[in-house]
Amino acid sequence: MKIMAVGVAIGAGFGAATSLVNALSSPYTHIGAPITGTLWGGTAKVLSLLMDAGWAWAALAVAVGWLVGTPVRGALTGALALFAATWTYYVTDAAVADAETDMVTWWVAGLPLGLLLGAVGSAVRRPGVVGLLAALTVPVGAAAQMVVMPPRPHLVMTPGIILAEVIVWTAAVSGAVWAVRRFRVARRTAAAD
Repeated sequence: MKIMAVGVAIGAGFGAATSLVNALSSPYTHIGAPITGTLWGGTAKVLSLLMDAGWAWAALAVAVGWLVGTPVRGALTGALALFAATWTYYVTDAAVADAETDMVTWWVAGLPLGLLLGAVGSAVRRPGVVGLLAALTVPVGAAAQMVVMPPRPHLVMTPGIILAEVIVWTAAVSGAVWAVRRFRVARRTAAAD
């Protein structure tokens, strides 16, 4: 139960951090305007492009599902982490960016997705094809989002956008290589026994 609470706290922290980074990256908020055009503003923009992506929120649910380890607890923790992340995101948004809320819509979407992704996260530890497919979920999801909807909020490619895309592609490829390598090592070890 304690580990589930940690997963929910991680979700809450992620949601608040994502909202705060978004506000810092915007020249239209009272906390973002003073750092616009500085190194800090550019850094916030890159972090915003990384953290406010669908694959990052999916990775949150998968990670907390992996953390708790069992399918039922992983599923519940994944959903609760997305609920907590959504709540803290919108509460922080209201405080730092005077933003409107669409929390209920994202809670409705987060419930089935959180349950599914949390269960997937708990399966990452499993050996064999199930563990491989679970471990590939986030890297493949990130790559798919990069193809279908890359983080390009502007028509012009900026250094920050290029850096964010390089980071995502590097992480996606690295995660896929790790998953496949782990699977192959486990198969060789099992065959040797």
